[in-house]
Amino acid sequence: MKQRFAWPDDRLIKAAQDGDVTSLTTVVMESQPHVRRFALSLCSSPQDAEDAAQEALIILYRKIGTLRATGALASWMFRIVRNECLRQVRLLVSRNDAGPDAPDGPDGPAEMSAEEAVLRGLEAERIAAAVSALPRDQRQVLIMRDVQGLPGKAVADALGLSTAAMKSRLHRARATLRLSLAQPTHPAAGDPRP
Repeated sequence: MKQRFAWPDDRLIKAAQDGDVTSLTTVVMESQPHVRRFALSLCSSPQDAEDAAQEALIILYRKIGTLRATGALASWMFRIVRNECLRQVRLLVSRNDAGPDAPDGPDGPAEMSAEEAVLRGLEAERIAAAVSALPRDQRQVLIMRDVQGLPGKAVADALGLSTAAMKSRLHRARATLRLSLAQPTHPAAGDPRP
């Protein structure tokens, strides 16, 4: 039987916001199982989930005073975890965009214009959001195979799948991602679609 954990109560959160260190420590400890569960459902691997959960708990510890309503802790933490998982995907995407032979620093290729940098950043955000929206099983296999570049057999073994099952999942993930990215981000004026 799964153990159920409760979020910290409003009184405890309020005391933590007011600077009570014991209450703050308790809020972080009681939030930890929920934050880990969020991270495991959103991130591509258990290692990424652990990193995202730790970062989210650090943010909770440092910035609990910025939480506006004590009842909003769960949704606030979910957004923080989601943003951490997206940040990890963006880092992987940007590392892969640079390529293994891309020089770092000022000796690299000609710098892109500010407009190009903004457009590239927006596209990376869009891709990261689309990857994040994939079902967990598809997201895991897509990131391990296409972003991290792991061999198919290694991905299948890591996820406890047959190679055929891994390939099937990867195909579904790519198709879903392709469909998601093919949809316009903003409908044109006068377009009857929402």
